[in-house]
Amino acid sequence: MNVLRTRIRAGVLVVGGGLVGLTAALLLRHHGVDVTLVERHATTSPQPKARRFHTRTMEVFRELGAAELVHDAARDLAGHYHMAAGRTLAEAEQLPLWQPSGPAGEDVEPSPELPCLVAQDVLEPVLRRAALDAGADVRFRTAMTGFTSGADGVVAELHDLASDRHERLQVPLLVAADGARSPVRTALGIGRSGRGAIGGPGVNVYFRADLADVVRGREFNLCQIEHPDAPGALASVDGRARWVFMAAGGETDRDWPALLRAALGVAAPDLDVLSVLAWQPEMLVADRYSAGPVHLAGDAAHVMPPFAASGANTGIADVHNLGWKIAAVLAGTAAPALLDSYDAERRPAGWFAADQSSRRSTDLRSAAPDDALAHPYVLAAGGFQYPSGALVGGPDQGGEIEPVHVFEPAGRVGTRVPHRWLDATRTRSTLDLAGPGWALVVGGDPAPWERCAADSPVPLPVHRVEAGFLPAGCALLLRPDHVVAWRGPDPAQLPDVVRVLLGAPAGAAPPLSAIGTADRA
Repeated sequence: MNVLRTRIRAGVLVVGGGLVGLTAALLLRHHGVDVTLVERHATTSPQPKARRFHTRTMEVFRELGAAELVHDAARDLAGHYHMAAGRTLAEAEQLPLWQPSGPAGEDVEPSPELPCLVAQDVLEPVLRRAALDAGADVRFRTAMTGFTSGADGVVAELHDLASDRHERLQVPLLVAADGARSPVRTALGIGRSGRGAIGGPGVNVYFRADLADVVRGREFNLCQIEHPDAPGALASVDGRARWVFMAAGGETDRDWPALLRAALGVAAPDLDVLSVLAWQPEMLVADRYSAGPVHLAGDAAHVMPPFAASGANTGIADVHNLGWKIAAVLAGTAAPALLDSYDAERRPAGWFAADQSSRRSTDLRSAAPDDALAHPYVLAAGGFQYPSGALVGGPDQGGEIEPVHVFEPAGRVGTRVPHRWLDATRTRSTLDLAGPGWALVVGGDPAPWERCAADSPVPLPVHRVEAGFLPAGCALLLRPDHVVAWRGPDPAQLPDVVRVLLGAPAGAAPPLSAIGTADRA
């Protein structure tokens, strides 16, 4: 290969221009990091794929200032949150919405953001435009044909497929969001563990048919079809004309128009099959998320059955975790060791999401209890607790453990800060206090905390919040990704806690054992 030139950039190379890669580019630009994104395909995905983005993902888009863009893109499926089931689509009935309540029966509001139904082929162009507007160097029809990595970073070989030009790009770090077959993961020799195949193979049939009159008044996200000759599930892509039928079995050469009309229970004269894709649900998680300057995210790090778009949502959480850490290291405010916490935090989270997705029943009518299932809001609102990582006083250090079978966020170390509205108009949430910077949330008099926060190695705004999860005299230190990094009652410990979290050199801060951890109130 004839390399025309070598360019050295101080930022990050993102490989993969899907949902996770584009969100990674947006997050890195949000933190002021120079970003080059390459994607070998000419356009974003033409397939609907993931469609449900839960509250935690929408909180990430909220931080980026993109939540309204996403909700606007999702307007076709607004209100399509019900599930449905029936012998055919024409006979199907909506199933009741699940409405959780708190211990005393009160309504639970887990987030400042509602979940969002929007097809991946609609959302990706929105994210691509936003990344370009944010200043990312986004290059579609550009393949990374090889790379080397070492102590000095990554040298990537790039091929511009449109112009047939080659380039060598040297960057400090690489984020691989290059899909389930990830050439980057393969080149690094990183294996995967998990259950492997889950159930039998399936086929996704993407088709067009104007069914607006058929579903009017019974709008749904997913409909279970129980016809003996055409069992499967029907997913609504735009609520009117675009649909995906998911059938069991790996055969792709069936008479799909006839089978679809049987499942629909109507003639559908305009039915047009657009694509037929065989697939196999799997549960596999990379044995390492990081290898030196290279970090895996999204499907490159974990694959799982598509329950509620768990893979896409988990991947977006990956890069939300990684983005601020990369920015801190590149800016010199954190030691490179901070990036080790990405694997320590996100690999257990990926395993948890993949396991939970694998356990979910495919029978929408079933209400059978399963003691292994986490509370739905633990999945949707980022309720998984990091056991260790960029934390002081987390579970692996004796900190309080967050339950997963109930949704009772209490500001424990390693968890996302609980949502509480901060104003009467319900426009500002505790989730808005951190990101892209750090924040300190205190109960009671903020003055002693403000004095000590002035000695923090990073800017640390102090916010007084009256909330049940925050006793008077206690403070929560929030990372830029809204995660509680430390909880304690002693303001004097605060500067050293921050230094430890940022990977201060030996001697610059006391050992973890010398620092107070959690207030047990």
